Amino acid sequence: MKFLAKGGVIIAVLLVAVFLIFRTPDTDPAEMRAKYGTPPSQFVQIESGLTVHLRDEGPREAPVIMLLHGSNADLHTWQPWVDRLKSDYRIIRFDQPGHGLTGATPDGDYGIGTYVKTIDQVADKLAIDSFILGGNSMGGGHTLQYALAHPDRVDGMILVDASGPPQMQSDDDDSAGNIGFTIARTPVLNQLMKHITPRSLVEQSLSQSVSRQEVVTPEAVDRYWELLRYPGNREATIFRFGQKRVPLTAEQVAGLDMPALVIWGAEDALIPLSAGEWLGANLPRSELLVLDGIGHLPMEEAPDQTAEAVRTWLAQVQLTTSDQN
Repeated sequence: MKFLAKGGVIIAVLLVAVFLIFRTPDTDPAEMRAKYGTPPSQFVQIESGLTVHLRDEGPREAPVIMLLHGSNADLHTWQPWVDRLKSDYRIIRFDQPGHGLTGATPDGDYGIGTYVKTIDQVADKLAIDSFILGGNSMGGGHTLQYALAHPDRVDGMILVDASGPPQMQSDDDDSAGNIGFTIARTPVLNQLMKHITPRSLVEQSLSQSVSRQEVVTPEAVDRYWELLRYPGNREATIFRFGQKRVPLTAEQVAGLDMPALVIWGAEDALIPLSAGEWLGANLPRSELLVLDGIGHLPMEEAPDQTAEAVRTWLAQVQLTTSDQN
């Protein structure tokens, strides 16, 4: 018995040692703001009490585009588009709840209602009545949900490899092809993720998400890794991936009568092209652009081609709106 007790103590000590060696603590908010929240970043408090990290660039009088990043990303994912479009459009992007420098919500809720409410309150805070709303992956799903809830405020949608459409179960699981998302969905393992999140895991997840590996730079990996460890963000990730997914129906999507540009990477390993084709078939005023050789992040993998497609589409939307007026 003494031998067993001694062995148990040794194992416990070893486990604690392993935990301490591999533990990746939360990052320091002040350091992260100094690194990733420099001008033109703003930190604004919205009605819910959440302080949102956002960037608002471009001419004040120009048409407004609001862009929503994907799961475990942040507003920097849209930098290629901002660089190419901000001369002619007012572009607003922000770190969604549980992401980036926005971090945890006051109530710890990361259900879809929280994200829809946040979009609405950011628009209210900036005194914007209506706008073009776009999103990638999770952000595309939030775009669709917001358009369903507030169609009067959405002048058009840009859906980039968006979540939300129904697919086969194996395809509908956005953990497919992404080890980080797989862990976030796996009980027990996801609890360890709150304390142990190796940089190599983040690098592998990002690499699995794209086809053009040149976007997986050391700087990008550092940003994903450090902001994932911003206080509250890992807990938010586990909350979101623990929610039951309810896909949109064809009837819901058919009721969205605003113009929509659907952009999809043909080699997306997370959300299949069939989802983009479903959106293109069911959104009544949609245009589908499929990009060969591109993965889950077209705005980063093919910035020139996608930004030009957005510019062309926006010109058509503005022309149609002018004709209707």
